[in-house]
Amino acid sequence: MTDVLILIPARMAATRLPGKPLADIAGLPMIVHVLRRAEAAAVGPVVVATDSPQIGAAVEKAGGRAVMTGAGHASGSDRIFEALGKIDPNGTAAIVVNVQGDLPTLEPSTVAAAVRLLADQSVDIGTAAAEITRAEERDDPAVVKVVGTLVAPGRLRALYFTRATAPYGDGPLYHHIGLYAFRRAALERFVALPPSPLEKREKLEQLRAIEAGMRIDVAIVDAAPLGVDTPDDLARARAVLSGRS
Repeated sequence: MTDVLILIPARMAATRLPGKPLADIAGLPMIVHVLRRAEAAAVGPVVVATDSPQIGAAVEKAGGRAVMTGAGHASGSDRIFEALGKIDPNGTAAIVVNVQGDLPTLEPSTVAAAVRLLADQSVDIGTAAAEITRAEERDDPAVVKVVGTLVAPGRLRALYFTRATAPYGDGPLYHHIGLYAFRRAALERFVALPPSPLEKREKLEQLRAIEAGMRIDVAIVDAAPLGVDTPDDLARARAVLSGRS
């Protein structure tokens, strides 16, 4: 597929781990690890969207591109939409990928898998998930689960996203991975919608799209990347990327 743009929203004001995009992991800021993995997906150019001159400088020092955005955005989707208007005002990019900036172990193939879902014209948004294999993650509200119906081998149509343990009964549970490949029109529609009731209850932005009737398909991949939200997560990421585990 062509005309794909990857945007990585990043801000310094994360409540649980302030300044985390610049946290050192194996000699590089975390945002640079994410940048390089997104670039390795080889689906399109990659730009970091940030409100922080320090993040922008770190990205540019590493040879990447950053664009400055406003500080008042409620979500990463709002931030990338502003960045999109600055980077591509003529609408060249048909697909816009939102890759969260706190996934330093993200597999490039996961990005590509989410983008490939949009080859189906009925899909508005592509994302990814991995089967949960660690027992402690099944009931962890920090691990977002996707509930979906199988539409093809290795592919679900999302019915719901939740912090609860779902679905009930025997069978696999799937750990949602925080990246989204939007059709440009779907992103424009999404950011214009008000936060939805279930979105506010679960604190999961993607439920806004589900409640509005937008179709989200999910590529099932081998493993979920480590999301860095706490000091313990950061220590794990440092161990993984320095080769200690």
